[in-house]
Amino acid sequence: MATNKPITANIRALAAQCTFAVVDQGKSLSEELPKQQLKAAPKDKGLLQELCYGVLRFLPELEHDVRQLMEKPLTGKKRLFHFLILVGIYQFKYTRIPDHATVGETVAAAQTLKNKRLKGLINAVLRNFQRQQVDQSSNSTNKPLADAIKYNHPSWFIKKVQAAYPQHWQNILQANQQKPPMWLRVNQQHNSVEQYLLLLKQENISVAIVDDFSGAIQLTSAQEVNNLPGFEQGWVSIQDGAAQQAALILNCQENENVLDCCAAPGGKTCHILEQTPNITMTAIDLVPQRLTRVNENLTRLNLQATVIAGDAANPQDWWDGKQFDRILLDAPCSGTGVIRRHPDIKWLRKATDIEVLTQLQQQILASIWPLLSVGGTLVYATCSVLPEENSEQISSFLAANINAELLNIEQENINTAKIGWQILPDEKGMDGFYYAKIIKNDIND
Repeated sequence: MATNKPITANIRALAAQCTFAVVDQGKSLSEELPKQQLKAAPKDKGLLQELCYGVLRFLPELEHDVRQLMEKPLTGKKRLFHFLILVGIYQFKYTRIPDHATVGETVAAAQTLKNKRLKGLINAVLRNFQRQQVDQSSNSTNKPLADAIKYNHPSWFIKKVQAAYPQHWQNILQANQQKPPMWLRVNQQHNSVEQYLLLLKQENISVAIVDDFSGAIQLTSAQEVNNLPGFEQGWVSIQDGAAQQAALILNCQENENVLDCCAAPGGKTCHILEQTPNITMTAIDLVPQRLTRVNENLTRLNLQATVIAGDAANPQDWWDGKQFDRILLDAPCSGTGVIRRHPDIKWLRKATDIEVLTQLQQQILASIWPLLSVGGTLVYATCSVLPEENSEQISSFLAANINAELLNIEQENINTAKIGWQILPDEKGMDGFYYAKIIKNDIND
């Protein structure tokens, strides 16, 4: 009698499909990975994420390894299996998966992907790499690698980082290769940071760092959100330490009218409201679908805001004419400060994108500035490390607006940006981020 046994997906096959979709088809990892995870057993979802993130983190290095092993690359309909080989080599180099399991499961994935003929080739390539790895471990005369391979970033980006940070560029690229830590934001409407630290201790959840200025908590190791005390009740949220600086820099006061531009997924919106509940908050974002996350976060945290699908570059389509006392502009940017969280950025972003983004940022700044009342404060933020999106953008804005005055940010590091506060990746364990704080003066004074 037949039984309905659950189908066990081959995780290597799913990883190959996911990385192929990102690199060759230009799809976002944050959209593609969840689709593939739906096909995996719950216990295997973590491994699938590890393989996908790993291949994208070390793509040039893995591609270099494949070139040493194969006379002709796999192209056309066979291109998917090139990524399967990358998945196999990543397992050898960066996981503790036993070699026999790496070979066996990766070769089996070829059949899952409906190409039995390539099983022999994939087996031979992986076995050959395995042998070469043993040989290389006893041979210290390896040839020097090009920077793109050595640091696993596109050449155009390496050149930009070298030019901007001649003393720090290697540290930035190496930091981008690391797995990011998990940061918590305590909702101080429920508990102080000190009280929540005690709750974590009671659950045997270890803390690595507490940021002096923001109170952001970095955990020693990542946790499932359901393990965090009071998560469903809105006591705590997941948010990087750098992103948690925004609400404190904006420094809203009671009864003010506040605008959060480009607000999705809503972490900064919610943090501002946690800090100062008695404000009128408007949160806008261009993409209506992304506002679902904003509303979900507001609901979980029991916070109130007016959420609008609107274009920050064209406020006439949604603005009611009432000026704002504070504006947070978390501008569209290259995302080059959060590569460690989103390694696909390295392969989705192109050099030509930067000029397009800087023009958009300039347009949004010019469009939003009239919405700010005299004496009001605008905080400009990006998760970029590129000066043209950050200090140079703000320098141009200040030069074009005589009623704009740059204010000091209490915690800024004057060594990394002459204008504003540039946080570099992994500085105090945080993501790469930039902030500039500007006050609007009365030009008649």
